[in-house]
Amino acid sequence: MAERRYGVPAPATETEIRHQDWYGKDLSGQRHTRVAFIDVDMTEVSNKSAVFNECTFRTCSFNASKHNESAFLNCTFTRCTFFNASFKGCKLVGSMFDRCTLDLVSCERGDWSLVGLPGADLRRASFNGVRMREVDLTGARCEGTKFRHVDLSGSWLDKANLSRADLRGSDLSALDPTTVELKGAIVDLDQAIVIATALGLDVRSDDGD
Repeated sequence: MAERRYGVPAPATETEIRHQDWYGKDLSGQRHTRVAFIDVDMTEVSNKSAVFNECTFRTCSFNASKHNESAFLNCTFTRCTFFNASFKGCKLVGSMFDRCTLDLVSCERGDWSLVGLPGADLRRASFNGVRMREVDLTGARCEGTKFRHVDLSGSWLDKANLSRADLRGSDLSALDPTTVELKGAIVDLDQAIVIATALGLDVRSDDGD
């Protein structure tokens, strides 16, 4: 089982919802705090402006769900599936994903700072314009992942595989090129200079001394 940053325990829950069929349900505007959702089918749910605060989700399905301007704050997801789920302008600050399926997840804008994704398989996921400060991507599989214009400052990237990942426009100031796999990764010129400098190279223009 993956641990949260610095070993901080998951928030305790106070109530639970178990074995419910919420297929295609509209969750817009709902508010849940410290609720444990266990074996709940949320396939194809629509969700606008709902708030889940310090909730736990175990073996829940979010396949093909659509979340817009919603919040999952300091939540814990364990063995959940998110196939083809989309998040637009959502806040997931402090949330933790443990052994979840994130195939074809699409994220646009929003704040995923302090999110835990250690060891996650994000090979077919995409993040565009998302704030992901201090996100934990330790050992994550990100071959081919799209991180476009993403704020990855302070992120944990040790042993992450970023081969063929599209990193253009993203903040790579926390990236140590000696501890990640970068073969075939797509970067812009400014990022290339950041990476070269991190490798100890002295980058200069061709004119002058």
